[in-house]
Amino acid sequence: MIEVQGLRKTFGSVVAVEGISFRAENGVVTGLLGPNGAGKTTTLRMLTTLLEPDSGTCRIDGIDVFRDPMASRKRLGVLPDVHGLYPRLTPREHVRYFAELHGIDRRRADERGEELFRLLGLGELADRRVEGFSHGERTKVALARALVHDPGNVLLDEPTNGLDVMSTRAVREIIRALREQGRCILFSSHVMQEVAALCDRVVVIARGRVVADGTPDELRARTGRESLEEAFVQAIGSDAGLSQ
Repeated sequence: MIEVQGLRKTFGSVVAVEGISFRAENGVVTGLLGPNGAGKTTTLRMLTTLLEPDSGTCRIDGIDVFRDPMASRKRLGVLPDVHGLYPRLTPREHVRYFAELHGIDRRRADERGEELFRLLGLGELADRRVEGFSHGERTKVALARALVHDPGNVLLDEPTNGLDVMSTRAVREIIRALREQGRCILFSSHVMQEVAALCDRVVVIARGRVVADGTPDELRARTGRESLEEAFVQAIGSDAGLSQ
């Protein structure tokens, strides 16, 4: 479970996040939505300990992210918007490297790697350098790297951005499989079709604040809109208590 309470972050005179609070439950896909500049990326970076907040707390399975960052990182798998793969390493070498960072021995790392390669359809590419891989293939490698330590919480930043139809379908199936395993999945996306297809719950952020929080059906009902996209536009245009 991921819990965020009263999170605030400023950069000089710019308030990027202003008192954000929400929960992402186990066995639930929670979407974090908002227009550019809303504070989503800043929030995700604080969750992953890349940024420290001015005030507020983040907890991963009850562990305070800022008081015990190492313990929280062990429980969190992250697919960032910039994958940062090493072009001369193979998928297998990426998985081994990140497994070693998590204290996993070579034998278990290789077993886990084979599991992930089957899940992600990377078996034939496992021993090829990622240099020259397509965007979809690189995303799958980054996802394998994020899941190598079998985390209970998975954070995905724009996981299908730039993917073709088949790669998008594959990532969707992986997210559904993770949910069925009872994991907590939090992902950000600008694609309303993606949100409608995957999310059990949606947290909408605008101007650094949570302006709506609920299931897709609840958001449509509160805004009086038929489509999720229209409900989203209505929510970010108003601070009318849609998170209540």
